[in-house]
Amino acid sequence: MKILKKFLLLSLAITLTCGLGACKDKNNNTDSEKITLVLDWTPNTNHTGIYVAAEKGYFTDAGIEVEVVQPPEGGAEMLVGSGKAQFGISVQDGLAPAFAGENALPVTAVAALVQHNTSGIISRKGEGMNTAKGLERHKYATWDSPVEKATIKQVMEAQGGDFSKVELIPSTVTDEVSALRNKSVDAIWVFYGWAGIACRVAGVETDYFHFADIDEVFDYYTPLLIANNKYLEENPETVRAFLSALSKGYEYAVENPDDAADILMKYAPELKSNPELIYESQKYLSAQYVAECDRWGEFDPERWAGFYKWLNTLDILEEPIDPYKGFTNDYLPYE
Repeated sequence: MKILKKFLLLSLAITLTCGLGACKDKNNNTDSEKITLVLDWTPNTNHTGIYVAAEKGYFTDAGIEVEVVQPPEGGAEMLVGSGKAQFGISVQDGLAPAFAGENALPVTAVAALVQHNTSGIISRKGEGMNTAKGLERHKYATWDSPVEKATIKQVMEAQGGDFSKVELIPSTVTDEVSALRNKSVDAIWVFYGWAGIACRVAGVETDYFHFADIDEVFDYYTPLLIANNKYLEENPETVRAFLSALSKGYEYAVENPDDAADILMKYAPELKSNPELIYESQKYLSAQYVAECDRWGEFDPERWAGFYKWLNTLDILEEPIDPYKGFTNDYLPYE
């Protein structure tokens, strides 16, 4: 399940090489290390630290040239796993199938872009869907993913609800504001930091609940940064330099959300059509990038494993996975 891929993906790559890195390392005038980073969707406030790191010269200082590209229809995981890209943005729930079975992808999560799962269900205010049980007899926009439906079932049952009473509507939602206004659906799975803020900015009154507030097993990591395993093994210092530059970008966004939003819109000018959304979303997410942790990017092993332990009880993966598999904190900066 890849929540941000419910939209129609763009087919063209966004190549920002001279903006996201340097053509030469200013310090020694040798060729800089080239890195390809695959997004999970079009540029948004989940990605702000990337563009801040470019604008502030953090990649340049690290001797790195970064090419940012849009994901193919199959997602960033396939490009990174095949070695065609060194890094990509993914989500922990979407990675589960990639870690299972004989065809497991050789990728590892190396940094959490956001510390907590900020996703949940949004609905029109006052229609009874402010709780998971309230989804009964309402239209929910589904991607028909086993993990997705198991999540909804779990949170509903935790509040005494019956998942079989939900009307599942195949999702064609590309704009949550319009979908709620025209009543094509009643409830939508969203990341609050984007779609929830968009509804608020547009003046749509909503109810909302976080999955993680109902069951802590859903406080998994989304979105996160993955890397190709062979690249990690062969280029550990470059990986550390890249993550150090990236952490500076996100830390700057934590302290300077408005300026960070301006930088994001500079690199993704299409976002200027709704600047209020970008500023408000950035304020929300700037408090989420690090949250209560000591440093950006760090994974809590028990929180990571908790979600996969739950998945292993459902019999929906090709085979059970090691719940502690697939992530590392070893490449994060300590200073």
